[in-house]
Amino acid sequence: MVSDSIEKGDIVWIEYDAWTVNPNGTLTLFDATHEEVAKKEGKFDEKKVYMETPVVVGRGRLFEGLEAAIVGAKVGETEEVIIPAEKGAGARDPRLIELRTEREFLRQEISPEVGMEVAISGKRGTVTAVSAGRVRVDFNNPLAGKTLKYVFKVTRKAKTSEERVRAVVDMDYGLSEQFKIQLKDVVAEIQLPDVCKTDEKWFVSKFRVVADLRELSEFKTIRFLEEYEKKEPKPEPAPESKPAEKTEAEPVAAPEKKPRKKATATKAKPATAAKKEESTPREKAPEEL
Repeated sequence: MVSDSIEKGDIVWIEYDAWTVNPNGTLTLFDATHEEVAKKEGKFDEKKVYMETPVVVGRGRLFEGLEAAIVGAKVGETEEVIIPAEKGAGARDPRLIELRTEREFLRQEISPEVGMEVAISGKRGTVTAVSAGRVRVDFNNPLAGKTLKYVFKVTRKAKTSEERVRAVVDMDYGLSEQFKIQLKDVVAEIQLPDVCKTDEKWFVSKFRVVADLRELSEFKTIRFLEEYEKKEPKPEPAPESKPAEKTEAEPVAAPEKKPRKKATATKAKPATAAKKEESTPREKAPEEL
């Protein structure tokens, strides 16, 4: 029987709201999975999907203090934890605050402003000052040096191999419900949804999916299948034949008065519809990583 208590190595889904604790004791929300909380705190982002999120426990992918709180927690129970900076994003490093020329930004068509998040020389940082052609950028984690507060609940735990595979897809890409998954022995066969065929994000994410499946599951072979179906053109419907108009013969003078015969026309029979063409079998192109 699988325990409801969370252990290292588990993959679980959590709901949470996270704040920074300010020096005066007030709280500032910086992340949440609950839409109503984000709206209440004035942090709602219409581009974000607010829902439970899968995480791996005990692999160093979470803040140390949060991971320690999740281990031993029970599914369905709400927990609260205060995390000091050293067990969160770490202390601030003054060496990660750099002065750059404004010209560097302009070459990338960026007009730097205080508070703007930027990517320079392969590093992400926040602009803290702009003056006299110089830009000061802080490359520290925005949460560095801050005490954090998390209120979280583990909503469920991946208990089967397929649940773990879907959780990995969700962590690294998303839309796991659209993937068709077949598992046999040490082989995982994953059929991609149509959206992946042209999505640049997937081209990068699939390598992360493979790496995580090798680390977090028993599968040694991972196959991605792309399916392309040939669509046959629809047959054009046969045009309907129009009935011929009835005409009446002109009266002709005759010595004897006899009832005149009227010309008649029969209605053409409609053409039979074209038979539908049979569709060709599907083609599959497997990709094995």
